[in-house]
Formats: sequence, C-alpha cells, structure tokens
Amino acid sequence: MDAIDRPRVVLCDLDGVVWLSHQPIAGSVAGIARLRAAGHRVLFVTNNSASRVEDQEAALQHIGIPAEGDVLTSANAAAMLLQPGERALVCGGEGVVQALERRGVEPCFDGDADAVVVGFHRTFDFDGLARAARAVRRGARLIGTNDDATYPTPDGPIPGGGSILAAVETACGLKATVAGKPYEPMAMLVRAVVGEEAAIAAAMVGDRPSTDGRFARTLGCAYLHVWSGVTPRGAVVDPEPDASFDDLSAAVDSLLLAR
Repeated sequence: MDAIDRPRVVLCDLDGVVWLSHQPIAGSVAGIARLRAAGHRVLFVTNNSASRVEDQEAALQHIGIPAEGDVLTSANAAAMLLQPGERALVCGGEGVVQALERRGVEPCFDGDADAVVVGFHRTFDFDGLARAARAVRRGARLIGTNDDATYPTPDGPIPGGGSILAAVETACGLKATVAGKPYEPMAMLVRAVVGEEAAIAAAMVGDRPSTDGRFARTLGCAYLHVWSGVTPRGAVVDPEPDASFDDLSAAVDSLLLAR
C-alpha cells in the first residue's frame, strides 16, 4: 500500500466484519483498538436499520469497542430523505422510528403518509405489507433503508431488509429510493460527519462487494474486502477490491504497515 492507502478515517461495516449477530469475529475488537491507538478515526457504517443507534453503540461497548457517536446507520440516511414535519409510515424496526423522530418526521403505522420507509424487522407480515403498499398507491414516496437481500448470522444468511423491500415494491408496483450502502444518501451522511476530503481519502472495510465495495466507489475511497462475512471465500468480487484479507484483523495489520 502507498501513502494514500493509509487513511485518517476507516469506515467499517459491522455484520460480517466486526461481528456476526453481535458475536465478535476473532481479532476484530483488538483490531479496532489498534487502529484508534495509531490515530485513525473509526466509524461504523451499517445497513442495519432495525436497532436504535444507542443499542448498537451499547452492543459494541459490550464486546469492548467504545462507539458513542461513531455509528452511522441506513435508517439515519433514510431519514435525511424526508423533511421535518412530514409523516412517514414505518415498515421497519425501532431504528427507523428513532431516526425519523430525530429528523422531526412523524412516524406512523397505518393510513396515508408522505413516505413509506421500509427496513429489516422480524414482525413483517401480510397486514404490514398491505398497509405499506396501500400508502404508496395513495401517493406516498417509497424509501428503503437498504436493499441487502440477506443478513449474515453465525448459522448462515437469513432474509434481509432488501427481501422485505422487494415484497413491498412488488405489491405496489414501484421501485424504492434506497438510502443505505452503496447509495448516495449514505455517502452524504458520511461526508456530513467527516468532510468530503476525508471521505475520499478513507478506506471502507466490508464483506459484501455489492454494498460495501460499491459504496467505496460511490465515496471515491479504497475498498478493503474481508472474507469473514457473506461472500464465499474465493468468489469473484465485483467491484474488484483494492485489497482482500481473511478478516478485519488482517486488514488492520496491512493498514498499520502502510506508509
């Protein structure tokens, strides 16, 4: 790696990079600590919209990673697409409700709305699908927190927020505006936190090229791919990463050796 690859800011995905269902991946906790000790700012950029930010911060703290103010979620990015005073029908989890309220948007769960915001949640059912589709047909904008088809767990992938979003899109006949990685709203959120120059000079560490890799390209920064998440080892990675590693710990070793 040359000097441009030793960034001041390191952007880390959570699921499949730092942990699997909040179970830390070997070496990840120490790796984050080593980056910070070397002067890097570490931000956790996640498409997980189900949990509130403070719950994700607390989960990181529980495994030994202080993270207050360092978690950026796709729910936050989705909320930026609405204006204070608007009303949004929530087809998602507590993280979406929190992000909307902090934006000054009124969350609701039925009836007409300015927008429908769809994210991962385990209570998704036919009635929820019908409410979301009905609101969109009546004029609400359709916003997805992310379109990840699956979500990594220690027991293998489970359906993700993108699977739920696809059902709503099919039911209402419209395509959603997607806020999370790899799309521009999440890039805008990162730039708002670290500044445009730091975002371009950052490194994105991720396990899913279709989101993390493409997100790095959206920001214009380096992509470091790890094999500890959803991508089967040896699979073709597109976009091609700047470097690939077994896990976050190995990626940190390389970053700290760079000039």
